[in-house]
Order: sequence, then C-alpha cells, then structure tokens
Amino acid sequence: MEIVGIVILLAVLALVLIVVIWAVATYNGFVKLRNLVQEAWRQIDVELHRRYDLIPNLIETVKGYAAHERAVFDEVTRARAQAATPGSTPAQQAAQEDMLSQAIGRLFAVAENYPQLQSVQSFTRLQAELTNTEDRIAAGRRFYNANVRDLNTKVETFPPNIIAKMFTFSRAEYFEVNDPAVRTAPSVSFQDKGGNVGVYSQQQPTRAPMPTDSPVQPGTQPQGYQPPAQGHGQQSPAPPQQPGQYPPQG
Repeated sequence: MEIVGIVILLAVLALVLIVVIWAVATYNGFVKLRNLVQEAWRQIDVELHRRYDLIPNLIETVKGYAAHERAVFDEVTRARAQAATPGSTPAQQAAQEDMLSQAIGRLFAVAENYPQLQSVQSFTRLQAELTNTEDRIAAGRRFYNANVRDLNTKVETFPPNIIAKMFTFSRAEYFEVNDPAVRTAPSVSFQDKGGNVGVYSQQQPTRAPMPTDSPVQPGTQPQGYQPPAQGHGQQSPAPPQQPGQYPPQG
C-alpha cells in the first residue's frame, strides 16, 4: 500500500509540475507578444513624428508659390496638430492619420497647379522624404498588425485564455488605414510610339482569330473558294483512261 501511495503522489506531483511549467511558458509567451506589440508601435510613432516634422517645411515651400491657398494650409496645420496629440489609442490615431493624409493630398493637388514647384529642389526633396516616410509607416503598420493578430489569437484561444484572464492580458487594437486612396490599386498609364495612351491591365488580351481558325472540314473547300483559271502556267488534267488501255507512247 505504501508503494501505491508513493506512486500516486509522484504522479500528482508530476502533473502539477507539468501544469506549472505550462503556465510559466504561457505567461512568458504573453509577455513576449505584448512587448513586441509595444515595440512595433514605438517604431510607428517614430515615423509618424518624422512625418509631422516634414509637414511645416512643406507648407512653407508651397506657400511661397500659392499664398492665396490659405484654407488648405490651415486644414493641413489643424490635421497635423490633432494627429500629433499624445495619448491616442491606435484606432483613434489611425482615424486622425487618415484625416491628415487627406489634407496632405489636397496640399499636393494645389502644388500640381504650379509646375514651377517641380523645379524647386527643396520641394522635391521634401516630397521624396515624405514618400519614404509613408513607406516606412506602411511597413511598420504591417509588422505591428501581425504582432497584434498573434497576441489577440492567443488571448482568445483555450487554454492560454486562462492565463490571460488571471494576469489581465487583453486584446490589442489594430492600426488600420481607412483612406480609400491608400487601398486603391494604382493604374499604370503608358504611351506607345504613335502617341496613343492606354492603361495597363493584368487581364490577358483576347487572341484574334487566325485564318486557320475557320471551321473548314478536311476534304472541303472554304466558302467563296474559286478554282484557278486554266491556261496560266497550269496543265489541264489528263482525260481518264478506259480499262485495258495503255497510255500513248510519245
């Protein structure tokens, strides 16, 4: 009886040890995912502030050629100030960034009315830096949302959700873009040698029917076929021979 009791006790201790090891590993996994989400958000925040720093110089450059477009400049300034307000959640930040992107789009629309701006080195440099910053924000958003997805999946699945409830690990918010201009796939225009302008499409062009594609059965002539006239370098067919006759000798 003592041996059986010892075996049961060891089995219970082993089971408890396994549960403790699993709980510790699950907790550490939650901590790792939470830190990855926070680190990814800090990277996005750095790029967003770099974007905010470029906007005032961009406004001043455009204002030198379009000073009467004050309403657009004020709109961009207000959107920038609202987006730069600290303490916003990722969802609130995404909405504010959408408003700022729309305002910047209107600012560039104004700049397109002044072709001389394209020759200003400061404007082209700021435009290139802003484009690169937008690309880094997009890359950081994808990395952040991937970590948020992993964290949220682990919080909601069983049995890790037991540890999540015990230690108050909660879902994180996605940083999503709702601007239609960002989601729309770009179209690429082209111009051939004749000056005709078209739009690139991924659909395969329909093959034009070839002359051999006509439904002509073997042994038949196509509709409208005319036999060649004789006497133009062609020999007339020899008359049929009667049975038992031999061809005449030359």
